[in-house]
Amino acid sequence: MAVIHHTVLKPTKLELLAAWLPTRPWYRGGAGEPKLAKAGGFRLDDPQGAVGIEFLVVTDASGPRPTAYLAPLTYRGAPLAGAEHALVGVMEHGVLGRRWAYDGCHDPVLVAQLLALVEGRVQAQDQNTSDAPDREVTRSYTGEGALFTDVVATAADSPEGTEMSAPHGMTLRLHRLLHPTPDGRPLLPRGAIGHVGGAWQLPDGVRASGLFATLDAP
Repeated sequence: MAVIHHTVLKPTKLELLAAWLPTRPWYRGGAGEPKLAKAGGFRLDDPQGAVGIEFLVVTDASGPRPTAYLAPLTYRGAPLAGAEHALVGVMEHGVLGRRWAYDGCHDPVLVAQLLALVEGRVQAQDQNTSDAPDREVTRSYTGEGALFTDVVATAADSPEGTEMSAPHGMTLRLHRLLHPTPDGRPLLPRGAIGHVGGAWQLPDGVRASGLFATLDAP
């Protein structure tokens, strides 16, 4: 079970993301720097207790209309070998010391736990409170066969989002730009056999829900 430390981060997560988001092909912000605000998200536990896993939702007000982005991050106490291209930045944590923050789509620990969440073998945790499930996170899996085979984190960005390879020839699609769904009910696209959904807060204070990730059949 991950312990949430309420402490100082230098730079902050939002500062790291403000520099990183404009480098992504799916970013839709304005010409200037992103104007980010934390809007929601959840955490997953690393079974080994070594890697922090957070699905962070931020809203950006730099464009013509506010846009919500999903940024799955992993936090490590040492660099992840071979993942230099996925490094979002390095932070100084007031309790844990130096932490390397990665785009979690390229981190096998996050990908494995996300698949476990889709399958229902783990439970999403509250973003800000230790040992507290996040009841707003939804998931489903209607496929056949277990998803807990060894995972190799292979991810590719496009203007539509991020695609990750999954076991048995399946594809895990991460929705980087978030869109509220009617009545908060997940609307799975054709071919999807699993999903993860979650909630976030719109700039006007309204609580919204939508798809975070889908698992597609081969």
